[in-house]
Amino acid sequence: MGVAEEVLLARGARETPGLRELLDAARTAGVPVREVGRAELDRLAPEHQGVVVRARPLAALTERELAAYPFAEDAVVVVLDGVSDPQNLGAAARSAEAAGAAMLVTRERRAAGVTPAAVRASAGALLHLPHARVANVPRALERLRELGFTVIGLEGSAPRSIEDEPCPAGRVALVVGSEDRGLSRLARETCDLLVALPMRGRVGSLNASAALAAALYAYVLPSRRRA
Repeated sequence: MGVAEEVLLARGARETPGLRELLDAARTAGVPVREVGRAELDRLAPEHQGVVVRARPLAALTERELAAYPFAEDAVVVVLDGVSDPQNLGAAARSAEAAGAAMLVTRERRAAGVTPAAVRASAGALLHLPHARVANVPRALERLRELGFTVIGLEGSAPRSIEDEPCPAGRVALVVGSEDRGLSRLARETCDLLVALPMRGRVGSLNASAALAAALYAYVLPSRRRA
C-alpha cells in the first residue's frame, strides 16, 4: 500500500461528520493533519470534498523481484504493453485492483508513469496494487510463464473471442497493448493465446482500459468462480 504522508484539510471542515473517521485513522497512524485554504485544495485536486491526502506510492518492483514474487496459485497479473496515457494507466489499475489482480506490470520506457494524474484516475488503486516496471515486456512475460502463468493477449484481430472457450485455470497474465498500436510484435509472439472481445456495435474497438475491464470481468473472473 502507498504511504500517506500528510492530510490537508479545508479550514472549518474538521467537524464534518464524513471526515471524522478519516481524521481518526490519520491520528492513529501518526499521519499529520494540516488545515489549509480551499484554494490550495482546489489546486491539488479540483474535485476534492474538503480533504486531500498526500501519499507516496511504494517503490515499483524490478523484473528480478517480479520473478521471486509469492503469487497465489490462481493469481491474475495485468500487463500493459506500452499504455502511454496516464488516464488509461489509472483506469486500468483501478479495474485490475477491483478485480483482485495480484500485480500490475508496465514498461519503463515509452509508457505512462505513476503520476498524480494517473493516481487520481486510478481512484487510489495505484497506491494499493503491487506494480512492477520492466525494461522488456516479452522477457517479463517469459518469466511469468516460468512461474506457471498462462499468458493471454488481448488482440482485436485474434481468430477466437472470449466467448469461444473459457479462460484457462490457474495463474493468468492478461496483456493489453498500447492505445494506438496494440500489442507489440514480440509481446504478441510470447503469448500462449490471443483472444478478442466480440464487437457487435458500430464502434470497432474499445480503449485499452475499457477492454481490460471487459476481459477481466467477462472472461478471467468467471473462470475463478468455476474453480
